[in-house]
Amino acid sequence: MNTKTVILKKGEGRTLKSGGLWVYDNEIAKIDGDFENGDIVNVADFDGYPMGKGFINTNSKITVRILSKNADADIDSDFLKKRVKDAWEYRKKTVDTSSCRIIFGEADFLPGLVIDKFSDVLVVESLALGIDKLKLQIIDALKEVLKDDGIIIRGVYERSDAKVRLNEGMERVKGFIGDEFDTNVEIVENGVKYIVDVKNGQKTGFFLDQKYNRLAIQRLCKGAKVLDCFTHTGSFALNAGYAGATDVTGVDASALAVSQAEENARLNNLENVVHFKCEDVFELLPALEKSGEKYDVVILDPPAFTKSRNSIKNAIKGYREINLRGMKLVKDGGFLATCSCSHFMSYDVHKRLRQVEYRTQAPDHPILWAADESYYLKFYIFQVVDEK
Repeated sequence: MNTKTVILKKGEGRTLKSGGLWVYDNEIAKIDGDFENGDIVNVADFDGYPMGKGFINTNSKITVRILSKNADADIDSDFLKKRVKDAWEYRKKTVDTSSCRIIFGEADFLPGLVIDKFSDVLVVESLALGIDKLKLQIIDALKEVLKDDGIIIRGVYERSDAKVRLNEGMERVKGFIGDEFDTNVEIVENGVKYIVDVKNGQKTGFFLDQKYNRLAIQRLCKGAKVLDCFTHTGSFALNAGYAGATDVTGVDASALAVSQAEENARLNNLENVVHFKCEDVFELLPALEKSGEKYDVVILDPPAFTKSRNSIKNAIKGYREINLRGMKLVKDGGFLATCSCSHFMSYDVHKRLRQVEYRTQAPDHPILWAADESYYLKFYIFQVVDEK
């Protein structure tokens, strides 16, 4: 019998009771039994009613992350393998699995863990102490599940180098789990080829969450002149070129990203159509406007401008500026695809916006209702029409 139990204060545990998986430090009345951070503990309401089982870390404001709402569950190898198999079966039904996110933390009931599959390589990001202790078991289970479907994983790379690990009292780490391999991995998505640098690329190497948003812009780009801002390794730009755009310019401030984007363009035989510039988008957009440039399609996929509530005002200002400037560069009747804040004022530039569609992250990044952190990407396509 596990006697390690976290007891909630009366009236607390609202997130947990509404379907979430987190227990915060200020919700806890007491902790019964001896434990070490990272251990599996029971969680009970103030009156002893069982709320579930998860792992504890008193270094973190999120003190307990729930693995199961069943307080009698055994968190053993069978439990973990079922979690992994359920996650894989879901992906098989909902997305192209040649490259996809197989484990998406809380949304797959394995809080704090991300595992992306790029062809026959896995990239792992572990963000919580408790899941870190289970990480190798979960990876082995996933390899077995994939092998049952005839997929042999040739290598695993860890990208647990995010700053949030420091909040858990953990070091930031990256490196091979098991044998070394070539960390430049070729994948195909929506017909477009990419070299994914799982060692040095952003996050786990490639933004899989935009997979079907990239596909959505293809139908707008045949015969079009396209501007792709914050292009990173060129994904939206290359989808435009693949779809038959006549001229595509991708812009990013990172020289490494632009170099990788150019390599991807050559890989797809699109180097004569898709070109890249290493420039600051905030400086380039006013210059393009001043020179009278106009585009059939403008794509804005900026990095997050804010990581905290304190910087939200500046972030909104940044999102607003790029959207206003982006709109000014769209021809009458052209299209603006934007992944940034939607609350900007179109009347400042005498344009009318007609929403074509609203999208979010790909289904391999499922949104768990009651877990707001799992819903983070908002993608709009607008037709931009001059006021008449």
